[in-house]
Amino acid sequence: MNLNPILVEVVRNTVVESCHRGSAVVVNAQGEVVYSIGDYARDIYPRSALKPLQAIPLIESGAAEKFNLSEREIALSCASHNSEKIHVDTVKQWLSRLDLDTSNLECGSAMPSYQKAAYAMVAAAQQPTKAHHNCSGKHSGMLTLAKHLLPQVQGYSAHQHVVQQIWMTTLSEMIGADVSKMHWEQDGCGLPAIYMPMQKLAYAFALFAEPDQQPGARGIAMGKILHSIAAHPEMLAGSERCCSAVISETQGRAIVKTGAEAAYAGVIPGLKLGFALKIDDGATRASEVALGALLNKIGAITSAENSRLKDFFQPQIVNSLKSVTGEIRPSTAWN
Repeated sequence: MNLNPILVEVVRNTVVESCHRGSAVVVNAQGEVVYSIGDYARDIYPRSALKPLQAIPLIESGAAEKFNLSEREIALSCASHNSEKIHVDTVKQWLSRLDLDTSNLECGSAMPSYQKAAYAMVAAAQQPTKAHHNCSGKHSGMLTLAKHLLPQVQGYSAHQHVVQQIWMTTLSEMIGADVSKMHWEQDGCGLPAIYMPMQKLAYAFALFAEPDQQPGARGIAMGKILHSIAAHPEMLAGSERCCSAVISETQGRAIVKTGAEAAYAGVIPGLKLGFALKIDDGATRASEVALGALLNKIGAITSAENSRLKDFFQPQIVNSLKSVTGEIRPSTAWN
């Protein structure tokens, strides 16, 4: 087996201490590969990077309009959020409008991954709820779709449930492959996580760049998702998060979404390109640096934007004495 190239290096005092291998692919809306590095023909679990695609039926079906979802809520339906107050409160208010509550969410309870939010909960002696799970926005969106389609919402998270089959059918139609027959396993939040071709993932995101080429309501839905995320990047992730920072800094010229185990996918609407990347060892510290390298490689961000995003794209390594001892940087494979 050929190893993927080293994409990211961890450097201490000019010496490479560790490294991360991976692959990436950039595809246009015609499905043509315009840039690649490493084995982009492989299958990966996109994990939460898939969320903007999973949200399409929420709007295409008319559910979002029926329940008067705001742009903030639509962005949250695509989120892996920090469980900050704005995220948790929005989930609770959204569910209340559906005559539902957090008990209807079929994800588990979880402490916030964002340390400041977690520390605040501990200081206030608060217990985490299902609304604090980073996927509660996606689950709220799926509950909304279930409420729109069915008399009962229970069981919406099961692989064979109509709510799951709808987004799989939608994605299948978009990429020309039967998603329902792809290998899958439960994700961290209990929903189906599909194992799909990396190039197809990039292609699906490329289609977001030309929503008017999609049939009727689907194109409208895709455009609405992009607009909502661009208008409310804080809902997609939150404070001190790479996804929100990139979208905010570029004013929506780059829409990026992370997934667990160092996956990323996104769309560059102005260039009409979609991309996917995966770090082999699952390290987020590497996926964010690789994301920056990829965006720079394809001309998706300016040098000034790259500089302002350096805490994600080329972070310093700082010890407990606040001394800078090294950095995490893109490898020469990107040259």
